[in-house]
Amino acid sequence: MSFLAPLKPLLTNLIMPPAGPLLLLILAGTLAKWRRRLSWGLASLAVVSLWILSCNATSYGLSQWLLKSYPALKVEQLREAQAIVVLGGGVNIHAPEYGQAVLGDAAHMRLLYGVNLAKQSHLPLIYAGGKGWGAPAAQLDSEAAVAAFVLQRDSGMRFAWVDDQSRDTRENAQRSWEQLSAQGIHTIVLVTNDWHMQRSARNFEQAGFKVLPAPMGYLQPLTGWDSDYLPSAGGMQNTRTVLREWLGLLLT
Repeated sequence: MSFLAPLKPLLTNLIMPPAGPLLLLILAGTLAKWRRRLSWGLASLAVVSLWILSCNATSYGLSQWLLKSYPALKVEQLREAQAIVVLGGGVNIHAPEYGQAVLGDAAHMRLLYGVNLAKQSHLPLIYAGGKGWGAPAAQLDSEAAVAAFVLQRDSGMRFAWVDDQSRDTRENAQRSWEQLSAQGIHTIVLVTNDWHMQRSARNFEQAGFKVLPAPMGYLQPLTGWDSDYLPSAGGMQNTRTVLREWLGLLLT
């Protein structure tokens, strides 16, 4: 499995929408001259699947069916923990307005929630994120280094420890256990998006931790037919997120 890890981003992007249905459409065009009926069937399947997979209703329904959702952390649960671990969620390397790389939206929201919990509990704050398997060559700094700069700049706080070497969630868990267990830390609050929590909690529990899930960034429930049953870029992105996470659960 490890030798396939560098290929995960490429393979995932080829399977996920819109690439998956578009490849199906290309196949339909290739077969049109010899297998007209099959070609029309594949083309219809590609178009219908693109529509369905681009709807918010689909992404929300799939999340409820394929992934486990977690209740929000209660303040009193913080008393059980020894540290707060925030999982990385991506870097935007092109941010000329800041003159350096910044955290992506998911990573930034995770960090903000982690800071909120740290202020309430006075627990040490830890960030886990190196350079992912799909990180571009232009990414010079680890995500943890970017997060440390953002944390210092925006709140004046510092991380108690960072994992700046890991390339995926499993490695986050393993490296965190190696470092934190040596300091007597075995019970953690784990901060990540709700849709990412099931796999993350499993990886950290397998590493040896007792995990108190602190989910955030929930997928939003349905609000109306016009926003939920018509295709949108946001709907497709949410569907990609859910399906990618489900594949991660199956393969790790």
